[in-house]
Amino acid sequence: MTDGHASAASTRHIIQTPSAVETLAARPFLNEPDTGIDDALGQIPTHSLPNLTEIFGLPDFEWAARRHLDSASYAWYRNAAGGEWSYRNNLEVFGRINMKPRVLVDITNIKDSLPTTILGYNFSAPFFISPCAKASYANPNDAEDGLVKGAAAGDILYIIAAAKPKSSQVLFQQLYVTNNLTSTQAVMRRAEKAGYKALILTVEAPASGDRQRAHRFGWQLYKQLQNMTSIPIIPKGITSVEDARMALQAGAPAIFLSNHGGRQLDTSPSSLEAAIEIYQQAPEIFNQVEVYADGGVRYAVGMGRPFMYANMYGSRGVKQAIDIMKNEMALDAANLGVADLRKINASYMRWENNGWYS
Repeated sequence: MTDGHASAASTRHIIQTPSAVETLAARPFLNEPDTGIDDALGQIPTHSLPNLTEIFGLPDFEWAARRHLDSASYAWYRNAAGGEWSYRNNLEVFGRINMKPRVLVDITNIKDSLPTTILGYNFSAPFFISPCAKASYANPNDAEDGLVKGAAAGDILYIIAAAKPKSSQVLFQQLYVTNNLTSTQAVMRRAEKAGYKALILTVEAPASGDRQRAHRFGWQLYKQLQNMTSIPIIPKGITSVEDARMALQAGAPAIFLSNHGGRQLDTSPSSLEAAIEIYQQAPEIFNQVEVYADGGVRYAVGMGRPFMYANMYGSRGVKQAIDIMKNEMALDAANLGVADLRKINASYMRWENNGWYS
């Protein structure tokens, strides 16, 4: 989310207490909201995909994936770290912030305000497809191509994990740092040559020695990487105001709030909580750089799992997921009384007298 498209994430800090964690763990977790699809399509044989015309919301894609994919493939997308508290929190944290609707607002042109820019590139909506690996698990034939082509058809950004652009389509590439900087630089040069417009440096996952090197050299490593490439590098995995400040001091053109979908450190804060902390303690950051976010998002900003499930249908499914998102975003904004998405801000949120907040 950019400053012009600040969402519910730009409100204030949520304090999670041990008792709150215990309360969450003690009650059932609703991973898929009830959209009525099981009543309508539950008779479809296992491993069969329902017709795409029967998919009306993003949760429907996961329902279809849970029944269609083999257990190992579904588990790859669905799993999370430890007791999955962070994954649960990613999904549920949005429900703990109340909306503050406005009325008697002219919302007739709300859809016209959906287009946005990300790092100066034009897109048709203020949300994107977050990087996820193993696209072939959902679609062995199309794999990454389904996501690339679907993003192109819907004119949104895809932060790709592993594939090459086939046209002038704007794509960002995910980057993991290894202990071999020569190898990392080779990856960056290939990304430049292939036409990627930015690198998303994943700093929240310890894979490939990434975290150890980052701890040893701090943000000096980021500056070193910047000097190895001509395209922007965006750090992904910011979950605190301190790291957000350090990223800006290191010259990051944007920051990406994420806890890796709750798949790395259980009890790590959600991107919403991180955004609220930054908004409370350093609100100027939202005016200084673009701020992106994912993790538990099912109705705006960056999403990973829902699009991986949609890719079971190839580019058609990805495009339909994009269309669903655009329609829901416009409807929700209209009901909230937002006339222009580019002007949404924290005044549309209400948090007084709520025990979760401070």
